[in-house]
Amino acid sequence: MATAPIELPQRLVSSLSGDQDSPVRVWLAALPAVVQQRLDAWELTLERVHAPGGRSSLLALVRQRDGSPAALKFPVPGRVSAHEGAALRVWDGWGAVRLLRSDEASGALLLERLQGSVSLRSLPEAKALLEAAGTARRLWVEPGEGHPFETLSGRTEEAAESLRTAGALVAAAGPLVDEALELRRALPAGSTEAVLLHGAFRQGKVLAAERSPWLAIGPAPVVGERAYDLAGLVLDRFEDLVAGSGAAAATRRRVAKLADSLEVDRDRLRDWTLYRAVDAGVRESAVGDRQRGELLLEFAAWL
Repeated sequence: MATAPIELPQRLVSSLSGDQDSPVRVWLAALPAVVQQRLDAWELTLERVHAPGGRSSLLALVRQRDGSPAALKFPVPGRVSAHEGAALRVWDGWGAVRLLRSDEASGALLLERLQGSVSLRSLPEAKALLEAAGTARRLWVEPGEGHPFETLSGRTEEAAESLRTAGALVAAAGPLVDEALELRRALPAGSTEAVLLHGAFRQGKVLAAERSPWLAIGPAPVVGERAYDLAGLVLDRFEDLVAGSGAAAATRRRVAKLADSLEVDRDRLRDWTLYRAVDAGVRESAVGDRQRGELLLEFAAWL
């Protein structure tokens, strides 16, 4: 069992900097002790805390009592991450990392160990898109009776309010913001699909594994139509499209290719991609990376 102090990755600490009294900051301050408690309770041996790690969770590489490798994850508390474990239980290792144990009080998830340094982003674009599409197809299942997951309509309704606010700070994006907001209103109402979606799907969320070539990690589960998840793939590595020749035509070809490969309506995929590109572009332009935000809005305009 681990006895050395648990050091939090600086990337996680920096990303959660802010009000010292906020619930997230309280969680962060207590995290080293919580991690140690879970190591003791589950008889895990800490190998190392994964660094630099992500901005929305702590991941520790551990050994179980029998010596087998595993990964211990503590997602930042919040609505989006609240049901990650529930989604992993539904998938039960089919297309996604397998959940070995979970603890509701601490939010801890004990996961099978994957090859964290090898994602689909390591593959050439065409191969990566093919493998990503196959992985996504396996994840799109019935959520089950009485499931705890929020709906796509509910999730995007709150995002739309943020888009209106941020859009006011990016004057040049006005027409695109108006179109995106109209699509957000119309798209959920125009679909009867209700499958379990990854919710944050992209190539970097699919890692190499032993029992299967590629498995998804880090879901932000939501129930809705497949085109929403697939829009994340259209946007993935969009910078490569922007940098190439004939970028607008290449963007439209990517939409058509992914839609046809997974039997998703091209128009609905195009619309969800536009909405998600504008949403991300406006937020980046207003409070993040302005150059990236402008590229995302240009990408949206091509659609």
